[in-house]
Amino acid sequence: MTAAVPICAIVPPYVLDRLAEAGHEPAVHSLALDAAHRAARLTAPPPAAADPGLSRVIADAGHGRHLPGRTVRTEGRAPVADPSVNHAYDGLGATFALYSEIFGRDSIDGRGLRLDASVHYGRNYDNAFWNGSQMVFGDGDGRIFGDFTTCIDVIGHELTHGVTQFTAGLDYQDQPGALNESVSDVFGSLVKQYALHQDAAGADWLIGAGLLAPGVQGVALRSMKAPGTAYDDPQLGKDPQPAHMRDYVDTTEDNGGVHINSGIPNHAFYLLATALGGRSWERAGRIWYDTLTGGGLPADADFTAFARATVAAAKARYPGQSSVADTVTASWAQVGVSPG
Repeated sequence: MTAAVPICAIVPPYVLDRLAEAGHEPAVHSLALDAAHRAARLTAPPPAAADPGLSRVIADAGHGRHLPGRTVRTEGRAPVADPSVNHAYDGLGATFALYSEIFGRDSIDGRGLRLDASVHYGRNYDNAFWNGSQMVFGDGDGRIFGDFTTCIDVIGHELTHGVTQFTAGLDYQDQPGALNESVSDVFGSLVKQYALHQDAAGADWLIGAGLLAPGVQGVALRSMKAPGTAYDDPQLGKDPQPAHMRDYVDTTEDNGGVHINSGIPNHAFYLLATALGGRSWERAGRIWYDTLTGGGLPADADFTAFARATVAAAKARYPGQSSVADTVTASWAQVGVSPG
């Protein structure tokens, strides 16, 4: 299975492209590393052995490119002096907790997969990614991006690519790829909301809040509440995400706009969660989880197919509450997607 999955990174290539074109050397370096990762993915090692329960291993890549690096913290060991190690350890644990305590899932594969992560990858590396086997964190360059371990939703996002890998296996291209990215944003946000005990109304609905360095004109990488408003900066450009199908971006870049058009299903989930109210993971999150893991979603599902599947999941989960499925339908309709 690992050989078939793509390298999924949190910072979209179009962001790094713009920075590289402006002569930002860390972005040039990061793009080169990302290209090497994609080329090497067919030989990525298999995931670590699985045992029931939470098991984490954090390694220090020492600013090199050899993975995983030197093991520096394992499950149950006390915090160390390196904040990046501890942030990664805690973020892996928070992601495990959401999936285990709310959805009854034993790690991202459902069978106790050990959660591995490497910190301090490369020098000034402006990204974090899931490679089909583990998480990898760059330190950021300090001018545009900070340490990627500090954002719990980034960690939840990347590990959810693993959940998708082991369940629906959504193709990483065009609308299925945008759904792949959106599902990761959804559950990344839920990881943060669950850890902070937030309800839908109190959540910020931002992905990567705090990741942008001081002085950058923006609040995050993406906004589920208001796609297209996360940043507007002379160096980064303006957030290109649409919130509605009328603004869908047809492009061959970024695997057909997977990080751009994910704004549409992201906004549908935000509308659903806030309309249902309460804790987002209790009903809206459960519907999305059932859709992803139910076995009936094809890998090439487009937005309409996914929307239909969420309505069906709502009806199955809440058979005596037709208003829930009706709210799912209405939320999709507000972003220009008709479940039919």
